[in-house]
Amino acid sequence: MAPLSRKGEKEAPGSGSGVCRGRWTGGRSWGPKDQMTAGLRRPPMATPWGVGALLLLLLASGGGAAPEEPSNACLGLSIKDQYDPFHLNRTAKCFASCLPLGGVSCNVENLERYWLHYELYLVEKSLAERVDMPSVKALVRNLSTDISEDLLFSLKPSQVPRQVMTGEDKPPDRVRLPRSLFTSLPGNRSAVRLAVSVLDIGPGNLFKGPQLPLEDGGSVLNNHVVGLSLGHTPVTRLPEPLEITFSHQPPPTNMTLTCVFWDVNKGPTGDWDSKGCSTRLGAEGTVCHCDHLTFFALLLRPVLDQATVQALTRISQAGCGVSMVFLAFTIVLYMVLRLSLQRFKAEDAPKIHVTLSSSLFLLNLAFLISVGSGSAGSHAACWVRGAIFHYFLLCTFTWMGLEAFHLYLLAIRVFNTYFSHYFLKLSLVGWGLPVLMVIGTGSTNSYGLYTIRDQENRTSLELCWFRKEPALYVTVHGYFLITFLFGAVVLALVAWKIFTLPRVTAGKEQGQNWKTVLTILGLSSLVGVTWGLAILTPLGLSTIYIFALFNSLQGVFIFCWFTILYLPAQISAPSSSGGTARLDQAASVSHE
Repeated sequence: MAPLSRKGEKEAPGSGSGVCRGRWTGGRSWGPKDQMTAGLRRPPMATPWGVGALLLLLLASGGGAAPEEPSNACLGLSIKDQYDPFHLNRTAKCFASCLPLGGVSCNVENLERYWLHYELYLVEKSLAERVDMPSVKALVRNLSTDISEDLLFSLKPSQVPRQVMTGEDKPPDRVRLPRSLFTSLPGNRSAVRLAVSVLDIGPGNLFKGPQLPLEDGGSVLNNHVVGLSLGHTPVTRLPEPLEITFSHQPPPTNMTLTCVFWDVNKGPTGDWDSKGCSTRLGAEGTVCHCDHLTFFALLLRPVLDQATVQALTRISQAGCGVSMVFLAFTIVLYMVLRLSLQRFKAEDAPKIHVTLSSSLFLLNLAFLISVGSGSAGSHAACWVRGAIFHYFLLCTFTWMGLEAFHLYLLAIRVFNTYFSHYFLKLSLVGWGLPVLMVIGTGSTNSYGLYTIRDQENRTSLELCWFRKEPALYVTVHGYFLITFLFGAVVLALVAWKIFTLPRVTAGKEQGQNWKTVLTILGLSSLVGVTWGLAILTPLGLSTIYIFALFNSLQGVFIFCWFTILYLPAQISAPSSSGGTARLDQAASVSHE
């Protein structure tokens, strides 16, 4: 039976070099039948039909030796238990050759099985004590089980692992094997043979597994896998876990580090799992504690898993729906007050509040449509949805910045605040500047399908958004940071001014502190403080939930502020609204 390639398919006899001992045989080896028929004289006028008939007869008869399969190391067809330097070097090249897209033909299962058995070979059969190859570094030691202290080995990827003696400085990459590991081994053995290895698995498919979303930046940290083995001696459920320290630079804020081991019980040859391992971030790197021996690595993966993404999506959708209802109430209330009260036609502050409410309403609507439709439609339709979503997001950021600017004029600058056609100019900036930014972004073809994947590389969410990160960082992250910092500074100055006001008017307005706090909270919803919670999301999953909840309810907060500030009962008694409310209401026709 011919050897099987990946997924059980037989290799084509004509594949491979077709060269054997310097003689070309048309894609197969020079066998005994060829030697017997080599002396036969070929008919002088052989036709293609005659050659085809001869081939059919040979295939039907089944005579002769079967063609040999191509010797391709990355298919793993003839490398089983072949651990001499020649085969090790050839197979190690597959770490870099078996790429996710393109590259040579590879059978990942055979190759992973080959390297999983390698440590067993080192312990049980090999006489070598050191292996020093570009992709494989290994140390094999005979150890007594009667030891008085823990064992420490260096794991520097560029060097063969070595035992670190007492008194030496601890290397940044190391493994500590507790003394109890050897004293608790079954069988009362007096000595064991230990193999410590470091594999450089490269950027290819080997030892990645379905747990690793390569498309979203997931990877095995530095492409290094640490192997620990005592051969056939099982080592599980250690009373004191072993300790592996991986040194590295701080990971990106949207990625998480997880200590994992290669579980051979998952899939054909295994997959990464974290059961029995704990992860602790330290000053020098990440420390892994595990209760067994096998292959270990540190995975760099996206923070959000599928369940978290779905929960956050539901929270955002519910919050946006509620906000849209209250934002609609805000717009209707403004129209009623504008028709019933003459002063509303002249004041700029309520106009700015309602315009912000309108942009936020349209943003929530665009978000719900984008999330609901996902990747449906053509690429052009997705491009348009992404551009519209981006436009209303920028409009919301801009109007929050204009709210802060208006608050600065009212509460801080106070004098020389006259601008002709003030609200018209604000509208040109609030609606026009985002148009220019969207046009610039669209010209770089940055809009498209955006996919969020979980730790198991499954698609958690698809929506039409950005497909090029530089444009996202500049036009969303950078622009938001500018408007948020401006609004935060203005809000801090206004808060300081409000809290110092009662000291000047002491004895006249007692018990106003709670109203002052409510005033600051209301103003914070206008300048977008809830959006600033996004800065805290790298602190953990709880802050992500807080951001999703409070940010999606911004429309509710604006409605509450608008209602308290502008209902007729408050207008008829402006002294009860607090200092900032009076400042807001005092901005009458000075800007017209």
